[in-house]
Amino acid sequence: MSNAKKTLRSQGWFGKQDRDGFMHRSWVKNQGYPDDLFDGRPVIGICNTWSELTPCNGHFRELAEFVKRGVYEAGGFPLEFPVMSLGETQLRPTAMLFRNLASMDVEESIRGNPIDGVVLLMGCDKTTPSLLMGAASCDLPTIGLSGGPMLNGKFRGKDVGSGTGVWMMSEMVRGGQMSMEEFVASESCMHRSKGSCMTMGTASTMASMVEALGMSLPENAAIPAVDSRRNRLAQLTGRRIVEMVKEDLTMSKILTREAFENAIRINAAIGGSTNAVIHLLALAGRIGVPLTLDDWDRLGREMDCLVNLQPSGQYLMEDFYYAGGLPAVIREMSGVLHANTISANGKSIVENSAAAPCYNREVIRPRQEPFKPDAGIAVVKGNLAPDGAVIKPSAATPELMVHTGRAVVFEDIDDYHARIDDPELDVDEHCVLVLKNCGPRGYPGMAEVGNMQLPPKVLQKGITDMVRISDARMSGTAYGTVVLHTSPEAAIGGPLALVQNGDLIELDVPRRRLHLHVSDAELARRREQWVAPEQPSRGWYHLYVKHVQQAHLGADLDFLVGSSGAAVPRESH
Repeated sequence: MSNAKKTLRSQGWFGKQDRDGFMHRSWVKNQGYPDDLFDGRPVIGICNTWSELTPCNGHFRELAEFVKRGVYEAGGFPLEFPVMSLGETQLRPTAMLFRNLASMDVEESIRGNPIDGVVLLMGCDKTTPSLLMGAASCDLPTIGLSGGPMLNGKFRGKDVGSGTGVWMMSEMVRGGQMSMEEFVASESCMHRSKGSCMTMGTASTMASMVEALGMSLPENAAIPAVDSRRNRLAQLTGRRIVEMVKEDLTMSKILTREAFENAIRINAAIGGSTNAVIHLLALAGRIGVPLTLDDWDRLGREMDCLVNLQPSGQYLMEDFYYAGGLPAVIREMSGVLHANTISANGKSIVENSAAAPCYNREVIRPRQEPFKPDAGIAVVKGNLAPDGAVIKPSAATPELMVHTGRAVVFEDIDDYHARIDDPELDVDEHCVLVLKNCGPRGYPGMAEVGNMQLPPKVLQKGITDMVRISDARMSGTAYGTVVLHTSPEAAIGGPLALVQNGDLIELDVPRRRLHLHVSDAELARRREQWVAPEQPSRGWYHLYVKHVQQAHLGADLDFLVGSSGAAVPRESH
């Protein structure tokens, strides 16, 4: 057996004994790196989404230092680089508009630089899928490290969850059950440490998906951001990526069809965000794995929710970690998961979790006694959503899962904001709120506005939920009987564009049906009169709207589907 040292990709830069090699080495040395770091050892890129405008990722400078420790310990050479960071709470009109742009930043930064393996530092909602998507298009050895959730929010003796508590308390203010002074007082109480949302929102869901897919070390999903064990995991991640380079353990070897099927089932068990649907579809498209909206329904349809976390339940991510975290859930599900997958540490997620303990059965239920039965993401179809729409049963009102009501229509988000609080609005709790032109092209960017606030006249009756339908998304921290991602969207002339006030809409989740009770002839007449909304004419908005796919395909840009690998044969000088 040969003991010859493998020539790594980075040696195409640093190993050249010519003018170009001189330039590649010499300019990096201006940071004080010694000669022996260029001797052929693995160069590890640390892709960092740190930004003070992305509060959930605000501690990533420190986290990166622990990753570097691990890389050095394992004999690698770490080089940190920044990419576009997407702060869900700050970025307008929506961070989702820039997910694909950030993925392009990641892809080209990895491909164009002397990197053999990559550590992805991600946390806030869209930084996770954008980094995974961009890295998948290069397909180098890659490992994910999430930033971890905040500590539990505490307000007047009770736990409050980020996002979920905002939606709940803001409705209480609008319904007259809470004062504005009390609402404002809860701000600092809700977010009291570094980290991402501590509910099972999209950030925690996607951190769980990273672990479920096998793209991280075990325990990645739930260790709180400020817990020293998060730094320990970062250091171990740095060590492991060096070994992954030596093993040539690339993303395509981890992200198999079986890995995606495991993740879909696990998303049901944790009561995960509907946003995971659109992100995993896009990621599968990048890595070349066939995955459809129907797969989400088929694989998650009969899966039970085992995790009692907000917004579907009571507890928060800190409690989830102390109860055993995602490994405990995977152990409960071992009988329905593929055990032949491989994860970043070289073992399957089932093998990694075979002895995982559970310390709190109120938080993580056994499969024999689930928290909520049949709670996987449901895909509904019909003449209102020919290509499908999604709903999260675990966060919905059971009594509304079969419902027919009169449509109250808002043509776009501006129309909604202008009229929802009008006491003269013709609406009651039996109606169906319909919001148009908030999909990938319509907003643009498919904003998290699908969980529409209810009219005050309904809230004042003590009603807290209504059926709501849109082509938008909603925050993973949100809840309610909310039908989302209706495809095709209204902005391209999907049936949603043709709904009018007073139309009857039927939702039947058990039968997976979403039907508009309007004749085909009438819909054809309305279509003739429909006028497409004006589209952006310049910049990223223009490129995005021109090329973005519909929600049921993952809302990636059409020209980014697939991958180009990591080869760049031409020199820069």
